[in-house]
Amino acid sequence: MRNVYCLLILYSWLVAMQPALTPPLEIGAPLPKGDVVLQDFSGKEITLNKARLNNGLLVIFSGNTCPYIERNQARTQEICKYALSNNIGVVLINSNTAGADEKAVLAAMKTYATGQQYNWYYVADKKTELADAFEASHMPECYLFNQQAKLVYKGAIDDSPGNAEAVKMRHLNNAINDLLAGKAVRVNSTTALGCNIKRF
Repeated sequence: MRNVYCLLILYSWLVAMQPALTPPLEIGAPLPKGDVVLQDFSGKEITLNKARLNNGLLVIFSGNTCPYIERNQARTQEICKYALSNNIGVVLINSNTAGADEKAVLAAMKTYATGQQYNWYYVADKKTELADAFEASHMPECYLFNQQAKLVYKGAIDDSPGNAEAVKMRHLNNAINDLLAGKAVRVNSTTALGCNIKRF
């Protein structure tokens, strides 16, 4: 009996020592890490809550390099401009920064963002804090939040991230249109394909 009691105590201790699991970010979930201070490529400090505009917020996990980022450059610019023109805030997040010199990361991001003529936020994600909170694993991977900062769409920009010429369904564009029309997003979750977000 004593052995059973000791085993129960050991099991309870092991359970207590396990890190708390982050619940999955499902449709309807609130914006995570909304008040974490982030460094934009411009040198400005922002938060996701401050970046959100009257009609919501679009968050895209992205980066400077990788074949999928290159193939989606024009599409990323197009959808970000469309969101901003409809009063939806835009933040691109670079989570592949762990273990790198912060100044060098921001300098590379500034060079890339300037070359791409970004006029929206592009921030560094230290230690993949935001990628972990969003459960993001690929670049590009998109999250659209409504006026109340609730998730209404997550997934890919469209149905052909590897080939712009083969696109048949513009998932993110359709989700933005549904949001602006005050409708429930018809396709609210798709599979994001792209380069992996590295965890160190």
